[in-house]
Amino acid sequence: MRMAYGGTDVLHGIDLDIRRGEIFALLGPNGAGKTTTVEILEGFRQRSAGEVAVLGTDPARGDDAWRARIGLVLQSWRDHRRWQVAELLRHFALYYPAPRDPAELLALVGLTEQAGQQVDRLSGGQRRRLDVALAIVGRPELLFLDEPTTGFDPEARRDFHDLVERLARDEGVTILLTTHDLAEAERLADRIAVLVNGRIRAGGTPAELALRAAAQAEVRWTAADGTARRERTADPSQLVWELHRDTGGPVADLEVRRPTLEDTYLHMVHRDGGDGPGAGIESGGGGAGVESGPGIAGEGEGESTGGGSGGAGASDGERQA
Repeated sequence: MRMAYGGTDVLHGIDLDIRRGEIFALLGPNGAGKTTTVEILEGFRQRSAGEVAVLGTDPARGDDAWRARIGLVLQSWRDHRRWQVAELLRHFALYYPAPRDPAELLALVGLTEQAGQQVDRLSGGQRRRLDVALAIVGRPELLFLDEPTTGFDPEARRDFHDLVERLARDEGVTILLTTHDLAEAERLADRIAVLVNGRIRAGGTPAELALRAAAQAEVRWTAADGTARRERTADPSQLVWELHRDTGGPVADLEVRRPTLEDTYLHMVHRDGGDGPGAGIESGGGGAGVESGPGIAGEGEGESTGGGSGGAGASDGERQA
């Protein structure tokens, strides 16, 4: 999948597959192309080239029935402030052929006590839970979460993470998450892709990315002459063994620091200025996607299943909620 604005390339051949039922995190600095990628998958923006399949459909040609299978939680949304919570949820349910029961949904997201409350009086965390309720009232197969916990306090963030994990584990919802919170990505994501300057720089499970970071491990110690020493190594255990052997005993101030996901991410973002070919998540032919059934979508053909909008028959503003 490629995207250019005028003569400027924004996406240089994104190639990935997102599997049914997984939580997939798309990471990258501002300007990396995350928003463009997601908007193409949601059907809100036309790509310049490449093949994309979202739940088996090209999002550029998605109809209302296709949109009803997708939910969106946008980064910022402030419509319908004067609606009561339960009233707004019941209204959105009318746009779907087989919606969830609004009362049960309020209980699921922890807003039963706020059912009669006006939307603009909700706290930030409560408003985000309402955003999720509005996005999943139509029983979507795919849910997009764009920076969902920005501005959350630790308790609200934990509650939101629990909700997202329940949706994936118990409801089988496929989730595409964009976030700058690397701890959030590490906790929630089954797989992660790092997008830098319009290219997939690296991807895999959090554990696989951690293995890549092993080359950046740092060993610190104090030498016999009192000099503070540090060395980066791909095998810190070997270096520590050699230090013990050479000194014939304990090594002063010995410390082994293995990089976090944040260290790995920052290294990927800044190396070579972000230029050069990316390491894709799956082999394919310039597509991006999520599975719509058994098997890998887009393998060899660049197809994908991504996601995108609100309810069948809803207005654009309502669908984006």
